[in-house]
Amino acid sequence: MNLYNKTIIKKWEIVGIFWIIIIGSLLHFTYEWSNKSLVVALFSAVNESVWEHLKLGYWALVFFILIEYWFLREFTQGFFLAKTIGILVMEIFIVIFFYSYIAIFKKPILILDVSSFIVGAILCQITSLKIMERNISKTTNKIGFAIFILIGAILILFTFKTPHYDIFRDSNTGQYGIEEKQ
Repeated sequence: MNLYNKTIIKKWEIVGIFWIIIIGSLLHFTYEWSNKSLVVALFSAVNESVWEHLKLGYWALVFFILIEYWFLREFTQGFFLAKTIGILVMEIFIVIFFYSYIAIFKKPILILDVSSFIVGAILCQITSLKIMERNISKTTNKIGFAIFILIGAILILFTFKTPHYDIFRDSNTGQYGIEEKQ
């Protein structure tokens, strides 16, 4: 990959960091702002569980991808694989960070949650950048796209059909998903 292509991709990934942080933060509130619309629940946090907060990064990234792809599709072969691995890195980091600090402090701490989201967004975009700089086959990129869609489907599914595990439990109410909130 030439320097010009790398520079363009890098600029987009930096913009993406800010986009994910801002839009993801707004998505934290959109479910309540929409008067608990089921459509908005598809892409917004419906409670204070770790799981629902993973949706914020994913859907902020989806909304960014809808713009970014049209500008970068000619510059990289691994766009969707890069975004899939990037969002997985972000989500895994947030989960590990959250449960690590909970083990120490025994309670959620807002500044640590916000900080982990910001660091997760940075890690997501750095990961995406590094993968987009590589020569990725079309088949591998298509597999990345399919996995990315699967992640979104699982995030939606578990909002409405929520397993009763700690990651899905609202830390304020003890409830799970959207089923018990309505």
